[in-house]
Amino acid sequence: MNFSKIYLQPGRDEAVRRFHPWVFSRAISRYEGHVADGDVVEIYDNKQRYLATGHYHDGSIAVRLFSFGATAGGPIVPDVDYWTRKLTHIRSIRQTIVTGDTNCYRLVHGEGDGCTGLILDMYNGVIVLQAHSIGMHRERDLITEALKVVFGDELKAVYDKSADTLPDEYGATVTNGYLYGRTPVPHPVLENGNTFLVDWITGQKTGFFLDQRDNRALLAQYAHGKKVLNAFCYSGGFSVYALKAGASSVHSVDVSQKAIDLTNRNVVANFGEDSPHEAFAEDVMHYLKGHDHQYDVVVLDPPAFAKSLSARHRAVQGYKRLNAEGFRRVAQGGILFTFSCSQVVDRELFYNTIVAAAIEAGRQVRVLHHLSQPADHPVSLFHPEGGYLKGLVLWVE
Repeated sequence: MNFSKIYLQPGRDEAVRRFHPWVFSRAISRYEGHVADGDVVEIYDNKQRYLATGHYHDGSIAVRLFSFGATAGGPIVPDVDYWTRKLTHIRSIRQTIVTGDTNCYRLVHGEGDGCTGLILDMYNGVIVLQAHSIGMHRERDLITEALKVVFGDELKAVYDKSADTLPDEYGATVTNGYLYGRTPVPHPVLENGNTFLVDWITGQKTGFFLDQRDNRALLAQYAHGKKVLNAFCYSGGFSVYALKAGASSVHSVDVSQKAIDLTNRNVVANFGEDSPHEAFAEDVMHYLKGHDHQYDVVVLDPPAFAKSLSARHRAVQGYKRLNAEGFRRVAQGGILFTFSCSQVVDRELFYNTIVAAAIEAGRQVRVLHHLSQPADHPVSLFHPEGGYLKGLVLWVE
């Protein structure tokens, strides 16, 4: 199979040789063959030496690479056998890092797993595929066939949920749906022995926030006998962990009634109708300002406040106001878990914003933990942009 070739300008091949997964349009010298959005293309340096293979898109990031010559041994053909080998290797890594009573995890994390533009989340035998590039979406049938080989009878279904994550014009032509099999939702999964009911069809993202698994487990260490507030609770992950750990009371808050329904459903699935849990469908800032409750543990896990550099300043101000109110709700000697999943707000900026919030609230604060995403959401050493989740655990006087 012959693919179009893209040649890089002199000196612009070093990033690819260092396994950075993006080729920017300004690095391109010339094209050999016709290229269109979503096409598989091969990358060569100015001396016609093969470097990598990826998917083309007409934009600032012109090619998203998924195979490098230094590791593949030369040009590749992304067929079923290729994806089977790649996914078998990635699964072997997951088997070493996801252990215990857990059957839901991220199988493929985009650039962190050498699959730029691809997310695969495993939910107890059901894999939800989410493509962020046209090229990777066009690989979906080959990837599904490979998953059937890799997982065998363990695989119950594959569901494509890419319509909202693809470029607008192409995404408008895509309908979410099953690529293989079918299973009722909500679908039960286990995370560290806790039961959650996941709905990938109508839920946010792929159905559940898998990236907070380790941080939820850490919360359990601090929750026994404590009054806990879980703000922006979505489906109640932190709430379930706190209750399992023996919290004296847990309040879950989210502006979405649907999220509150999800939370209540998951609490009942684990503890029945009788538990020290209350849920409130209310704007979090309104709740924090309108109630004088003091909590031993407060969790602030908001959605991304900024998805572009132009929105970063406004996002930082939002994080500051939110955390200042959060500090005011923490009892003396209590703990604040606070997070940002905004990729454009880096770790240093987030830390400094929390410092400003503590000053505004007039609280003395100690840092107990610096938090991040779990090991099934790996970050390539050569693509630090993949490290999006930041968190702090703070002791508040």
